[in-house]
Amino acid sequence: MDTSNSSRETFDDSDTRQDEMHSTIETWLEDLVCEVDDAVSSEQFSAWLDVQSRFHDYSPRNTLLIKLQCPHATRVAGFRTWQREFDRCVSEGEKAIWIWAPIIARKCPECGNSSSYHERSDCAYDDTEPNEWNKGLVGFRPAPVFDVSQTEGEPLPELETEANGSADELVPALLEAAAVLEVEVAVVSPRDWSHGRAKGVCQYRLDGRPLVEIRDCENEADLAVTLVHEYAHALLHAGLGTEDERAKRELEAEAVGYIVGRYFGLDTSGSAFYLAAWNGDEPETVLDRLERISSTSQNIIDVVEGVIEERFV
Repeated sequence: MDTSNSSRETFDDSDTRQDEMHSTIETWLEDLVCEVDDAVSSEQFSAWLDVQSRFHDYSPRNTLLIKLQCPHATRVAGFRTWQREFDRCVSEGEKAIWIWAPIIARKCPECGNSSSYHERSDCAYDDTEPNEWNKGLVGFRPAPVFDVSQTEGEPLPELETEANGSADELVPALLEAAAVLEVEVAVVSPRDWSHGRAKGVCQYRLDGRPLVEIRDCENEADLAVTLVHEYAHALLHAGLGTEDERAKRELEAEAVGYIVGRYFGLDTSGSAFYLAAWNGDEPETVLDRLERISSTSQNIIDVVEGVIEERFV
């Protein structure tokens, strides 16, 4: 996969700056589309996708149960599943996370009960024998699962989505820029982080500015791009809460992070894997949303550059 050019761009001519930035951003988004295509066809992505397909999609009720018992949980599976599917074992002394597992059995076409319950019910259906009934959901039972952090063994494939480069100057400027962008921001220690694998979150509030929370990390470049990603959510997506738009919102926010990070000389090619993992839209959708991505990127760049200039006056 091609990597982004990590050299810093400058647009010093005030008369042509806006047109040059727009043209450059359009070119960079075309690069991102190509990088996403390369990411999707890569062996690394195929291996990651194969592993993801083996994890269950849990119902909202079970997702809530998992989060209540293990707030940092990211990937959960049963004891035997970890062994058979992933060559990992649950570590000694770990406590199970309890969820509701469906019970699938042959059920009466009339009352919907399994044969044992049907016999004890008042249902008079006897047109067909129980061994001819279709299988279906007849109830739920408690079942233990374990998070990947509770297991050890063969590593699961990961996607290299982190940005890289020098951002010692950029991170403080981005934090100061929050006030101008009308966003509240908090950098949270990993120990106190309560949002699972997410690097950052944006919470919209009816009675105040959006709140951006970022999980602190040693990689300043990735911290910077995550800040930009969440700022993009704050600027673009307040009031847009429908689930079917979620992939499009992530696409826009990550594209803004890619552009702004690249403008400030960071390697943001990992965004291609991030967008490939969402798999919600064709990569070309970023170009359909060019104006929103471009204007938001330019806004953040202008504010951050203004902060940097003031810091060095």
